[in-house]
This record gives sequence, structure tokens and C-alpha cells, in this order.
Amino acid sequence: MLHLASQSPRRRELLTQLGVAFRVVDVDVPELRAAQESPLEYVSRVARDKARAGLVALAGGADAQVLGADTEVVLDDEVFGKPRDASDAAAMLRRLSARTHAVVSVVWLVDARGERSASSVSRVRFAELDEAAIAAYVATGESFGKAGAYAIQGRGAALVEHLEGSYSGVMGLPLFETARLLREGGAPG
Repeated sequence: MLHLASQSPRRRELLTQLGVAFRVVDVDVPELRAAQESPLEYVSRVARDKARAGLVALAGGADAQVLGADTEVVLDDEVFGKPRDASDAAAMLRRLSARTHAVVSVVWLVDARGERSASSVSRVRFAELDEAAIAAYVATGESFGKAGAYAIQGRGAALVEHLEGSYSGVMGLPLFETARLLREGGAPG
């Protein structure tokens, strides 16, 4: 049985689009970047830790497969997590304004037979945002709980001038890469 180690409603929605049956397993994994860790190494480690924690929570049943994922916004080698408050969200959006940033999304599939991963790096360019646009967007509440303080699948789409890569990866689960990973891992459809 496939399990998703994530409480993200977006990831649940996206995984459902692939037509696979799954259950959600609740995990709590620290998301702190180590000093010498690259953004890709960090995102990959967190995703793998989520999948491993899910397998442990399920007592490692022989037929259990756990999918763990993590997605982060990266600008100038700095990982933008979720904003702490409205001020932090506005500061992130100011820094992303009129710039291209990377969105790194990594997925791990872990089971008794082993571990495999897939990754997606997309490039997103924001339009130039003035203070009024930033304040209006933050006021929607959509910034909260989102890496980089925006949701491309919501009103945040209006901030995006150009996207190169995986739309679903920017949302939190790159579907092409995840589908391939599940096929390779023999996950039940």
C-alpha cells in the first residue's frame, strides 16, 4: 500500500491526479538546513527523512511504500521556507520581485526493498511587484504555509511572469517525475 508522508493538501490533490490509491501517514521531521548543505541536498534530505519517518511509523510493513516530498524556493543559494508572519512574507516577495528564482522539488519512495528518488528544478520569474501589490497579496492569507510566500496555483499565479519547468513541481509534487518514480518502484496503481 502506498502512503504519502505529508499533510499538504496540495500534495494529496496532486497525487490523486495520478490515479493511485494512497493513505496519508503523519510525520514530523525537522526542516533545518545544515551549514554546508546545498539547497538541492537539503530538499532531498528532508524529503527522504519524511519518507523514512513514514516507513518507521508504519512499522516497516513488507508491502508498505512511503512517498516523501519537499519543495523549497531558492534565490541566490538562500532557501526561502514558509514565512513566519506577514512581515516575513512581504520581505520574501520583495526579494523575489522582478527576479528569477529556482523551485526545487524532490520526491523519495521508500520501502523494504530500498529507496529511490526523483527531483525537479523549475525556474520562476516574478513580475516587478510594488508595495501595494505585495500588501494586497499578503492580505489574502495565501502566503502562509507556502515556501517563498506564494501559491502558484492560487492568486500567486498573477505574480509569475514566466515559468520554466514543472508547474506541479512548483505546487509541491512534480507529477511527471513522481509517476515515473512510482512505476520504477512498482507502486500499485
